[in-house]
Amino acid sequence: MRRLHQAQDPQDRERPGHSRKAHTQGYAYGTKRQPLGTNYYETFNKDNVLLVDANTDGGIEKATEKGIQAGGREYECDIIVFATGFDAMTGPLKALNLKGRDGRTLDWQWADGPHTYLGISIAGFPNLFTITGPQSPSVLSNMPVSIEQHVERITDCINNMRKNGKTTIEATPEAQDQWVAHVNEIVNKTLMTGANSWHMSANIAGKPRAFLPYLGPEGVGGYRRKCDEIAAQGYEGFELA
Repeated sequence: MRRLHQAQDPQDRERPGHSRKAHTQGYAYGTKRQPLGTNYYETFNKDNVLLVDANTDGGIEKATEKGIQAGGREYECDIIVFATGFDAMTGPLKALNLKGRDGRTLDWQWADGPHTYLGISIAGFPNLFTITGPQSPSVLSNMPVSIEQHVERITDCINNMRKNGKTTIEATPEAQDQWVAHVNEIVNKTLMTGANSWHMSANIAGKPRAFLPYLGPEGVGGYRRKCDEIAAQGYEGFELA
């Protein structure tokens, strides 16, 4: 349950079950997606709304005939909307059960978090392209723009391979290690790592804690230039055969 500033009026301190402690931020502003909807905060001031903080008031224990029990207390409601999170970025790729060289799976390859080159290729998995994959700008950018950039880059790569009689392309482990280190170096200079967000893989129990997208300081434009430079240099960091 989201913690909010000024989610309820001061008078709500006197309402049963309401407490200002439920509305203090537990993370730096901007390290999670900001609620920008019209009247978002005002919704929590309605008489029929009760804001419960799972961290301070108690987590959900079970569904009951009348609603939900959390923290030893029953909250009556008519409808329950399940918003339990999703295994962002790496989950869908792992679910494909792809096997690379020597029968390796992404579950094995990413046991401590994602390892990619540019967020588009994975060492040990030839001819696999991950459009807006982990460690690319992806969810921190305008997604259609990033999807188009990856599709255009992959199309150009395949055309280049055909012209030069190449049939396989694969990121080198060295280039991949350097990219992963670069991704982590940038995010470790920010406040993003201090939040228990899905960006940090924190919404899935047991998922290795790692920052999933790429927070390049030059945005999508800088990332695009990097990809273009690599292509112009004969696909530096890739092994073609």
